[in-house]
Amino acid sequence: MKKIDKKELRLKRRRRVRAKVSGTAQRPRLAVYKSLTNIYAQLIDDVAGKTLAQANIKEVAKGKNDMDGAKEVGKLIAKKAKEVKISEIVFDRGGYNYHGKIKSLADGAREGGLKF
Repeated sequence: MKKIDKKELRLKRRRRVRAKVSGTAQRPRLAVYKSLTNIYAQLIDDVAGKTLAQANIKEVAKGKNDMDGAKEVGKLIAKKAKEVKISEIVFDRGGYNYHGKIKSLADGAREGGLKF
């Protein structure tokens, strides 16, 4: 019997989400990735294949890899989105469940002025 790999399951969920979510220049995709030490967010225009803005926990002054740090990353990506004149996005949770750090990042982006 094959052992179920957590990473494989997340990647299956990620592919399922990406089949439905796509970003444009007017409404880019906010892609989220988290590792054991960092959390990353980037705004992607899938039509042109370009990253418009990116933020990670290392750019935050007192950034720790916890829910408060994720919220700060969300606020930072919202600030960078405003600089490139983006106000509406499509959220791509990357196969992660919408709770904890992912939800906190989304809430921080909403506080920063992005509309989902």
